[in-house]
Amino acid sequence: MRYIPLTKGDKDEMLRAVGASSIDELFSDIPMEYRLKKLLKTGAPMTEPEITRHIKNLAAQNRPATNGPTFLGAGSYNHFIPSAVDHITSRSEWYSAYTPYQPEISQGTLQAIYEFQSYVCALTAMEVSNASMYDGASAMAEAILMACRVAKKNEVVLSDLVHPRWRDVSKTLVRYHSGIRLTETVDHPHGRADVKSLASAITDDTAALVVQSPNFFGNIEDLLAIGELCREKKILFIVGVAEAMSLGMLKPPGECGADIVVAEGQSLGLHQSYGGPYLGLFATKSRYIRQMPGRLCGKTVDKDGRDGFVLTLAAREQHIRREKATSNICTNEALCALRATIYLSLTGKKGFTKVARASFDAGAALKTAVDKSPKVSSAFDLPFFNEKLVKVKKDASVLNRKLEKEGITGGLDVSRFYPSMKKMMLLATTENTMPDDIKKLMKVLGS
Repeated sequence: MRYIPLTKGDKDEMLRAVGASSIDELFSDIPMEYRLKKLLKTGAPMTEPEITRHIKNLAAQNRPATNGPTFLGAGSYNHFIPSAVDHITSRSEWYSAYTPYQPEISQGTLQAIYEFQSYVCALTAMEVSNASMYDGASAMAEAILMACRVAKKNEVVLSDLVHPRWRDVSKTLVRYHSGIRLTETVDHPHGRADVKSLASAITDDTAALVVQSPNFFGNIEDLLAIGELCREKKILFIVGVAEAMSLGMLKPPGECGADIVVAEGQSLGLHQSYGGPYLGLFATKSRYIRQMPGRLCGKTVDKDGRDGFVLTLAAREQHIRREKATSNICTNEALCALRATIYLSLTGKKGFTKVARASFDAGAALKTAVDKSPKVSSAFDLPFFNEKLVKVKKDASVLNRKLEKEGITGGLDVSRFYPSMKKMMLLATTENTMPDDIKKLMKVLGS
């Protein structure tokens, strides 16, 4: 980006052009109580070498998850990323491509998106996938809106064991779509969704039922039974997956009767990066393709019979009348989707299953250690993948501070989201979790 100096004369000229007497007048719509009334304490000006050293010293205070044992998951997981993923995606040609409006000069980008969609369909056992979304949370919100369009109804039931942040995003988005109501079932005391309570929450106005598996506590939901309930009630079945690595071991949602599957793709070759940018996966049945948000790349042949890739579907507000658009999301996480595509192509089907198995085995080893400890216990005796909710003797926040002093990133204090669940910690494992890591963790938790 070019550096363009801005003098006082430049500012005065622009203010005259817009009819304002001062820069403060431009912010007149912001109430005074929300405005900063004094200068920020940024310190004295620094030279370039001084500011460089200052910023490096600030950065050195961070402790990346890769610098020690970490048991924090809850939607973001410390998986190993092959160096080839970083190397390939660092090539400059990937940074310039946005929406491939001209297929004749965007074949590489379109092919990468097409391959990504193919992988998502294979992982979820669904028929069609879009070219990705912002993240798992926004993908779930869009799935809820899509279900209401398909069913022509305005109520959606979701388990309160769906990731709390995902539910927050859904509530925010639905708030501005008049008439749509979200009904949450209280499932967290049981550790997973109860089919009977789900059934009792369904009404004649219900468009869809939403669950997450593995759920927020890491427990595996009975998707077959819930899918059967949805077919019986003639409503759509939406499944969310916060840990995409689980798709390497568990029966895919598409084989359990899911109509729409959304997932967070961070585990597929994306660094944790303070929470983003991440990758939303979105797949559905082909009969609902016209109501699917985002865009879809397809494969065809040219007049000479050669393979070619095109933007097949783009029913968003940039392309058609706003009121007819399926979504106002105007982009996809193309570079993040490329990372996932490269990661999956490098691991292959067998390799991906091995990574998933290693994550599961680490979780099983953690459970064994918990069962042997007199001061830590499992909150639920339910099937899980790589996250385990445990009961501890002190507040999780206190224990996490002790773990931090030992160079260990502890688990999530779930009382942040479920206030009644005091002294509970959600622990996550991946293929990066070593036996010694679990020993160090249990030494602190059991002390």
